Amino acid sequence: MIREVLKMGDERLLAKARPVEKFDTPELHELLADMHDTMEHLSGAGLAAPQIGVGLRVVVFGVQNNPRYPQAEDVPYTVLINPDVEPLSQEMEEAWEGCLSVPGLRGVVPRYKSLRYRGFDATGAAIDRVAEGFHARVVQHECDHLDGILYPMRVRDFTRFGFIDALFPNQEIQDD
Repeated sequence: MIREVLKMGDERLLAKARPVEKFDTPELHELLADMHDTMEHLSGAGLAAPQIGVGLRVVVFGVQNNPRYPQAEDVPYTVLINPDVEPLSQEMEEAWEGCLSVPGLRGVVPRYKSLRYRGFDATGAAIDRVAEGFHARVVQHECDHLDGILYPMRVRDFTRFGFIDALFPNQEIQDD
């Protein structure tokens, strides 16, 4: 089922999500199916449970030929529960980000270039991966939602933050 995505300003997006305690339950599988359907419907690169009003430490992400991110490399579809993210170096890179909870806007955000993330899938099986580039960016963006952080809070230069149509006139960049 496609769920409504909360928008910036909704206080539920600022709350810290709580860990999932039971895996492989019908309720968890239903949540994950709804998150997947919602993300796909909106051409998102990822979605965190708090974005649909569920205060659990659950994210889904994945990118293949996404019209919102036409230059992005593929990112494997992943269910990541109770994630732990560890930068592999202090090297940062800046890039444009958007968010389904911040529709119509884009901003340049610094993120760690490479990281290791750990967590669990829907059945409770361990996940342990290394990611870099866009994959690492997506993981950091989605996991930020679990701590009540939206990407505009990470923008350092507000001359590189604004409405898509004003920032990129005459370019076909899809709205969120």
